[in-house]
Amino acid sequence: MTKQSVDWGYLSTAAITQKWMIPALQQAKNANLAAIASSSGKLEEVAEKFHIEKTYHTYEELLSDPEIDLVYIPLPNGLHAEWVRKAAESGKHALCEKPAALTATETKEMVQVCEDHRVLLMEAMSISFIPSIRG
Repeated sequence: MTKQSVDWGYLSTAAITQKWMIPALQQAKNANLAAIASSSGKLEEVAEKFHIEKTYHTYEELLSDPEIDLVYIPLPNGLHAEWVRKAAESGKHALCEKPAALTATETKEMVQVCEDHRVLLMEAMSISFIPSIRG
């Protein structure tokens, strides 16, 4: 049987996560926000507000959850490469906030680790989905 939806895990309770990403994902018919991780002290509040069943106090715990297919990474820019690498090594696809990387070298390394682990990496750049831009 083919799985009907993608189980997402969010690494952070950041404002962008709460204002845009959680509401958007919860409207999708083929996606499920299965888990959220944070050590900020807002974890339980955000999980309750958005009815997220699984919570983790560390990102590593979320990445070790075998039910999570993909992670959203809205962390500070300097942490993107580290967490994309850890997600890939855990077999998780990644949607990374922009800028995905700080340097061209870092970008190449992120792409390579995702290719090596056969997972997808995408930068959260909505402009590519605007019909007038796509042509």
